[in-house]
Amino acid sequence: MSGVIAPDRHHDCEVLVIGSGAGGATTAAVLAEAGVDVVIVEEGPWVEQGSVVPFSLEQMDRQYRSGGLTVALGRPSIAYTEGRCAGGGTEINSGLYRRPHPATLVRWREDFGVDDFDDDQFFALCDEVESALSVGPVPGRHLPASERLRRGAAALGWDHDEIPRWMTYDGDGDAASGRRQSMTRTYLPRAFAAGARMLFEHRVDRLLFDGTRAFRAEMSHGAEPVTVDFEQVVVCAGAIQTPALLQRSGHRGPIGRSLAVHPTVKLAARFDETVNVAADVPVHQVKEFAPDLSFGGSASHPGLVALALTDNWSEMRQAIVDWPEMAVYYAAITSEGRGRVTAIPGVRDPVVTYRLTRRDRAVLRQGLARLALVMLEAGATAVYPSFRHAPVVTSRADLATVTGRFTASAASVMTVHLCSTVPMGTDRSRAAADSFGRLYGTDNVLVNDASLLPDAPGVNPQATVMAIALRNARRLTEARR
Repeated sequence: MSGVIAPDRHHDCEVLVIGSGAGGATTAAVLAEAGVDVVIVEEGPWVEQGSVVPFSLEQMDRQYRSGGLTVALGRPSIAYTEGRCAGGGTEINSGLYRRPHPATLVRWREDFGVDDFDDDQFFALCDEVESALSVGPVPGRHLPASERLRRGAAALGWDHDEIPRWMTYDGDGDAASGRRQSMTRTYLPRAFAAGARMLFEHRVDRLLFDGTRAFRAEMSHGAEPVTVDFEQVVVCAGAIQTPALLQRSGHRGPIGRSLAVHPTVKLAARFDETVNVAADVPVHQVKEFAPDLSFGGSASHPGLVALALTDNWSEMRQAIVDWPEMAVYYAAITSEGRGRVTAIPGVRDPVVTYRLTRRDRAVLRQGLARLALVMLEAGATAVYPSFRHAPVVTSRADLATVTGRFTASAASVMTVHLCSTVPMGTDRSRAAADSFGRLYGTDNVLVNDASLLPDAPGVNPQATVMAIALRNARRLTEARR
């Protein structure tokens, strides 16, 4: 494979990029194309697209951290997923694309003091990302589950729209024929073509410092120790692993103290026709209550339908036989709560905690009931909310029971959007890195992933991450000249 180099005990480079997801791959491509000697380190394996079945146990094992089962402790706990493979989360997410709202950029400038963050410049970078990823509407007829969501929102008169995807389609292809334009198909090949080198299945254990300057990464490849010496390092390991690595390296400051997520609750809806297309996701989203609350569709592989029913398995297990007529939907909120990421000496993975506020729980409760209402209006014959002791909803009269039974101890909450653990800005009481990602207290350590986002953007964060990564990587190349 072009760009991938054989393991050795020691490597040298000008810039070490840790992580190969949306932030890392983008960073590596920009630097390599500017003539910088780049080594990319990825903890997970390289998995060719199409070589594993989406949402299968094999994919969970090969492309997800901890088999896809990771939890932020709290009341309630929040399940989350992390990609652990070449391309990171871009290989396993839904390929849905949203720019941040301009008000988000204003908030980051005013509340966090993010400098040189002009709207026109930022959205020009989004244009560039969208071109590189072939972002656009899905051609042809929409999936039945997506159409059902649109139908329900229209019946209620609620604002809704289609989310673009970063896919390519052959000829007259439709929603089910898309080919994801993840990092292994876009920015990583660009980086390799420009001379970047990559080590995969290498875990970075810590960075070594000489005063305020990092100079070496200590890694492990299986049982073998490996080192990489560098002039500069860009950490792009994601909102959980980036702060954990910095903590293991002895760095202090407001790192890992402000984890922000989009807490999400789900339900399964049964209809009177086949709606399940296991290999894809609905593209419609309800934005009537944004930015506090949004509704959308999830992947509905039979196993994921079963997972949505497990909180009340004794009552709902019979429903799984109808999985072709069932689809999974979500309600996601913009949370007031915050979490922490804490690396524990001698423990491989960090401890993650998250605290939902009373307001967060109320919005989730209300959101789940509203989502159930959308499904009834869309023609669902039965709705199965995913929390303990939830009722089966067959009419509007059941919605009050949903809100009454949804408590902190009963709730099943998850998220796929993790950010803000090394926030950028000039307010040193809140920010851990400057406005271009340089870690405060260091001369040559940068962060360039979702960790930098000052708070949760209220939309799928990949567009924001990649635009910021382009911006910061170009600033770094200018500084190196």
